[in-house]
Amino acid sequence: MNFPKYKKLLMVPILLLMGSCGGFVEDINVSPNNSATATPSVLLPNVLAGAGFANNGELNRFASVLMNYLAGAGGSPAAYDIFNTNGADFGNQWRFDLYGGTLINAQKLIEVSDQSESKMYTGIGKIMKAYAFSMATDIWGDVPYSQALQGEALLQPRLDKQEDIYKGNQSLGIQSLFDLVREGLTDLEAASALKPTTDDIIYGGNLDNWKRAGNTMLLKFANTISRREPELAKQVINEVLTKNMYITSNAQDMNVKFGSSVGSTSAIWNLAVFGSFSNELIMSTRFLEVLRPDPANPAKTDPRLPVFFTKPAADYVTIDNGYRGALPTPTNTWSRYAPYVTGQQGEGPVRLLTNFQRAFILAESALTLGTPGDPQTLYTEGITASMKLAGISDADIAAYLAANPNVATLTGTTQQKLEQIITQKWIAWTGNGLESWNDWRRTGYPRLTASQNAVGINGTRPVRAAYITQEIERNPGFPNPGPQSNERVWWDVD
Repeated sequence: MNFPKYKKLLMVPILLLMGSCGGFVEDINVSPNNSATATPSVLLPNVLAGAGFANNGELNRFASVLMNYLAGAGGSPAAYDIFNTNGADFGNQWRFDLYGGTLINAQKLIEVSDQSESKMYTGIGKIMKAYAFSMATDIWGDVPYSQALQGEALLQPRLDKQEDIYKGNQSLGIQSLFDLVREGLTDLEAASALKPTTDDIIYGGNLDNWKRAGNTMLLKFANTISRREPELAKQVINEVLTKNMYITSNAQDMNVKFGSSVGSTSAIWNLAVFGSFSNELIMSTRFLEVLRPDPANPAKTDPRLPVFFTKPAADYVTIDNGYRGALPTPTNTWSRYAPYVTGQQGEGPVRLLTNFQRAFILAESALTLGTPGDPQTLYTEGITASMKLAGISDADIAAYLAANPNVATLTGTTQQKLEQIITQKWIAWTGNGLESWNDWRRTGYPRLTASQNAVGINGTRPVRAAYITQEIERNPGFPNPGPQSNERVWWDVD
């Protein structure tokens, strides 16, 4: 994607206009926050909007196509749809959205907040720093972490192993993501000279909700590594359950709220609905067939279907993944992401951590790790939370589950039950392809078949993004050649 056009159309104004960010920089370690006047209240919305933008933008287009929510009708998504990706992709997302955006701003927020003894800001900064680094390592594997974000003092940081990023490595001075979040949670308990209010565009300064989000992030990280490190995952999950301070209602979801005016909207609104890139994406026929397995029997149709996707014509207008024939016309009949995903005018929200996610994580861990809780009860809770988030009434939820016992009830072997849990989690994550891509790589679910006309490496669906070509050329710490898109990251065991 051409960056000047991408930046012009998609960059959130807050990331460009805040006094702390005069402009982007040439590499991931030069801070854009050199202003002596940068304050926590200026930096915080920058960090939060940046995380939402990074999660919701081009990387989300990539993952949403890979996960068959959408099909590529043109441009980059058409290449992603046939598994064609390489080091020329996602340079902007690496350099501007993550390292040169969210991460450097989070680091600056931590430093400035510590100087002013504003520990609530420090805690939020550490939690969001951990979230953004988890995105980077989940997508690329080994990445700059412990030596990153030092400015001109270290322009070529080493790549830390993904295992060390998640677990820590004291001998190398690497703090685990778990401990980074724990530090943030500890900071939230301390006295704070300054406290966020409206500058907190996620929770409006609600301290308890930030504590719940941090603990739910620990659940997410534990879930991510649970196949590779089941005992550590179980330990962390039990730790969170014992504290009993995590997301338990939809109102506590960690959502980034954007604006509805031109230039302030969420990334996916411009990429999938409104902007000049919008005709590069269309609903996948495969996802329609999951949500509506029998058009002649409405009782089998998932009630979230019309909430998740538009139907401008008499029926849903979709294409199969990898399809290379004539596209449906006119384009204004295409089924696209609905306001549930984008907002009515692009305001979102972008969902980063959710109640349904927490329920499905605990259902999976109860099933596979033996952590507390009944898998069936937690599974039903996840489905219900997702449907209620989509505005489905209690009566319609009950009717759908009663008419679809194959969905409602976990049956069969542990693997068959796991498939049910992850498939429903996939449906619930509509709009956030990265989370579903993580789950698919971890578990092999949902079951996905190759796209039509698949190429890529051996025709296989990517299990990582290739390192950015510019970074390989700039930093000798990167392997050259680097791992390709068919080489698994550390936590992806099979």
